[in-house]
Amino acid sequence: MAELDVLSNLAERALNLDLNCPRFVAEPCMRIEQGRHPVVEQVLSTPFVANDLALDDSTRMLVITGPNMGGKSTYMRQTALIVLLAHIGSFVPAASCELSLVDRIFTRIGSSDDLAGGRSTFMVEMSETANILHNATDKSLVLMDEVGRGTSTFDGLSLAWAAAECLAQLRAYTLFATHYFELTVLPESEPLVSNVHLNATEHNERIVFLHRVLPGPASQSYGLAVAQLAGVPGKVISRAKEHLQRLETTSLPHEQPRAKPGKPAVPQQSDMFASLPHPVLDELSKVKVDDMTPRQALDLLYTLQTRL
Repeated sequence: MAELDVLSNLAERALNLDLNCPRFVAEPCMRIEQGRHPVVEQVLSTPFVANDLALDDSTRMLVITGPNMGGKSTYMRQTALIVLLAHIGSFVPAASCELSLVDRIFTRIGSSDDLAGGRSTFMVEMSETANILHNATDKSLVLMDEVGRGTSTFDGLSLAWAAAECLAQLRAYTLFATHYFELTVLPESEPLVSNVHLNATEHNERIVFLHRVLPGPASQSYGLAVAQLAGVPGKVISRAKEHLQRLETTSLPHEQPRAKPGKPAVPQQSDMFASLPHPVLDELSKVKVDDMTPRQALDLLYTLQTRL
């Protein structure tokens, strides 16, 4: 009876939610046309924007950029749900789906600490990342959402960059969402990596999310526009624009003159690696990370941080 109940429920959902039959192939690939998130689609009052995904032997990783609330996490999660539904024998929320067998689905999404276990948000994030890097294979689906955001900019960017390179070399099917625009140069050194972005536009000084996945990196982050949409006071937004204008010209903002009010800001990120070499970086480059426990790594980071 239980088996009949499950099968009848899957059939009913396939009929009423416009699901289609996936096709498993021997060729290593993951191709989804007009994929949708089955849960988000049901709660929206507007039509869900469906998107395509294509991963195969020529592209194993997508670096996903775009604004907050633009749809990056939804795009990643709908991919995992489609793959999972296909593997349990269900129809999937997509116009068509062709994929090879996946051994595991790994996720590093969201941020929360572990107070009972004495682990900070960053420690939880790094533990999950370590598990993925140690266990993912070329048949795994990996979702990485904003890795490195729980620590300083330089540390976070460096960790995200190295993790992305490792996953690319593992050839895992990877969706890597990030706000570090520096990572969009990865396709230059890793041939299996491609850039995509969730597009948005500004109308009457307000951001409009289009939720469409397009090739290439995002042109800007729209961070201030999202903050304004969230209700941050106008004087704070104006002051943030002044700081942004100054930060875009240098990595040493305290040495620059105050930005002039009213001058439009160019929303591009400065080069994070433009600073001079530091002895701490030399020491860090000699560390054998694979031989360290997560606790030892965290202690080392704290020690090095005091020397900066």
